Amino acid sequence: MLNVYAWNLCPHCHRTVEFLKKCGVPFRYLEIEEQPADVIRKVIDVNGGEDWVVPTLEYNGLWRPGQVFDEKKLEHDLRAWGLLR
Repeated sequence: MLNVYAWNLCPHCHRTVEFLKKCGVPFRYLEIEEQPADVIRKVIDVNGGEDWVVPTLEYNGLWRPGQVFDEKKLEHDLRAWGLLR
């Protein structure tokens, strides 16, 4: 299952979630501020160790750091993980 670490006030998170829904990619939405400290620490580490950045995606142990929504780049990354054909 694709995990989407997101923040409800983040426009890039909203666009990512809408894209995933549109493409029929199953995912679990995880509000970053409600996660346990160890999960937040992992998201911070994935994003360079300064602070959490969202939307950060995780699939089967593979991580995609948070970034500005770019449909083509997100589509490319999801294809690389085998989540899109």
